[in-house]
Amino acid sequence: MSALLDFYDNTQFMPMTIPSDVPQKPILKGGSSSRRLARQLALQLLFQHEFQAKHAEGEKTFWEEHPTASIKVRAFATSILQGVKDHQVDIDQLIQQFAVGWSISRMPVVDRNILRCAIYEFLWEPDIPAAVTINEAIELAKRFADDETQRFVNGILDHILRDEERLLEKNQQIHMSSTQPESA
Repeated sequence: MSALLDFYDNTQFMPMTIPSDVPQKPILKGGSSSRRLARQLALQLLFQHEFQAKHAEGEKTFWEEHPTASIKVRAFATSILQGVKDHQVDIDQLIQQFAVGWSISRMPVVDRNILRCAIYEFLWEPDIPAAVTINEAIELAKRFADDETQRFVNGILDHILRDEERLLEKNQQIHMSSTQPESA
C-alpha cells in the first residue's frame, strides 16, 4: 500500500476519473435532472481528489474535459465537492460510527465518496429531502458500482438518517410523507 501511495505522490498530474472499466451507463437517462449530473460529476471529482489532492490544477482540467456541463451543474457539483472537503472529518466520523465492521480506508473509493456526498447533503443542504439524497446515492451506486454497493450505501444512509440527532427533522419528513394518503 505504501508503494502505491508513493507512486501517486511522485507522479506528474494526469487527468483521472473513475476508471474506464466501471460499467458505463448513459450519464443522463430521459427526464433526469441537472442535479443528478452534478452529483455524478462531484463523485468523479472526489474520486480524482483521492489520488491527486496535491495537484491544484486537477479541477480546472476536469472542467475542461467536461465543457458541456452547464454553469448550474458546475456550481452544484463544486458545492458538493467543496462541502465534502470542508466537512470531511465530521462526515468520515459519521461513516466510521455507522459502518460497523468497516474502516474508511478499507472501503472502495467509490463507495466512501458516494457516502460522503450523501452525508454532506443530509447535513448541509437542508432544502434537499432525505429521500431524494438516498435515491440519488443509490443511483450513483448503480452507475459506478454494483448491487452490493447499492445495498451497503442504502443501509448506511438509512442508519445515519434514523439515528443521527442532527437529522431528526429530515427523518420526520420521510415518515410524514410515507404516512400521508396519496391525493386522487
